Amino acid sequence: MSPATAPIHVSCLPISCLDDARAALAAGLREGHPVTLIGDGATGGAGWFSALIEIVRQEYPEAALTAVLHCHDQPGLVLAGVRAGCTDLLFSGPPELAARLAALAATAGALLHRPDATTGFPAPHKNADAAPATG
Repeated sequence: MSPATAPIHVSCLPISCLDDARAALAAGLREGHPVTLIGDGATGGAGWFSALIEIVRQEYPEAALTAVLHCHDQPGLVLAGVRAGCTDLLFSGPPELAARLAALAATAGALLHRPDATTGFPAPHKNADAAPATG
């Protein structure tokens, strides 16, 4: 198979624009894999990410999509993400603060993830209380 037709496994992908999100979801659908999109809250903001995800959910309603707002170590981005309706947030700040933010996010139906020590992406099936902070 040529590189253009070789199967790819779409999993956790950072995105910076609508075209990135569309390409990832199209590939995920083509290959039958769920897709997790990571949006950098420090670059685009929570409102931008929420609006982008709303667009691709409408365009690809059959896609298995998880959308994670990367808040880095900035609690204000977590709060903005909750207000914008983001349901998955990635926070790398202190564990004590992460636990408080996780409780707050949960009241809005959101989940606060901690980064995986190896990849920096959300640790699978872990919440703020279960996964250690990195770096």
